[in-house]
Amino acid sequence: MHNPNPRHIAIIMDGNGRWAKKRLMPRFTGHKAGVEAVRNIVKACVERKIEVLTLFAFSSENWRRPEEEVSLLMKLFMSALDREVKRLHKNGVRLRVIGDLSAFPEKLQKQIEASHDLTKDNTLLQLNIAANYGGRWDIVQACQKLAQASVDGKISVDEIDEQQLEQHLSLAGLPEPDLFIRTGGEERISNFLLWQLAYSEFFFTKTLWPDFNIALFDEAIASFTKRQRRFGRTGEQVDSNA
Repeated sequence: MHNPNPRHIAIIMDGNGRWAKKRLMPRFTGHKAGVEAVRNIVKACVERKIEVLTLFAFSSENWRRPEEEVSLLMKLFMSALDREVKRLHKNGVRLRVIGDLSAFPEKLQKQIEASHDLTKDNTLLQLNIAANYGGRWDIVQACQKLAQASVDGKISVDEIDEQQLEQHLSLAGLPEPDLFIRTGGEERISNFLLWQLAYSEFFFTKTLWPDFNIALFDEAIASFTKRQRRFGRTGEQVDSNA
């Protein structure tokens, strides 16, 4: 049995710096080119009726990069929000930035909040941008909320289960990613959505993110549709329930 298109796609957009280096350009040029690739894939998701797209833009580990690059990335994030949010809103896209946003400059935090407010009622696509995000952080902050709820007497320890924890994760209320894509040739998840990717199908490509186009995106979706998702059952059980 073939799967329908995925409801939720998660992507690690890797290779911006290497794309620029190959062209003897500063790494930052690659990040700017990556924004254009994001625009194309968001448009493709709307056209293909994908419900949710989650993009890994800036990990909690990326602060270790050279100070100048981090500073330029922050400026790019702010300018991209300025330019893109109205376009997203016009096209029916709801935007959410997930991660520990407290580490960002106050001006950027206000921009993020304003973009959430502007797009909150849109329904054609839920676009999540993971920024200063880490999968381990996500699980820990959910555990902290559950622990506080237990201390406050709102929940007993015996009531804490997977469903309760999931309700406190950054993507609470959304379907888990069906398809995970990573560009740039690396084949690991790099602390991205550790909980949510438990049963996702993976698609890796050596293509660097600025060169990731709609044809490759469709190839990833086609690969997904040909796979049998068993979730612990046998293939025969899956076929019999089709």
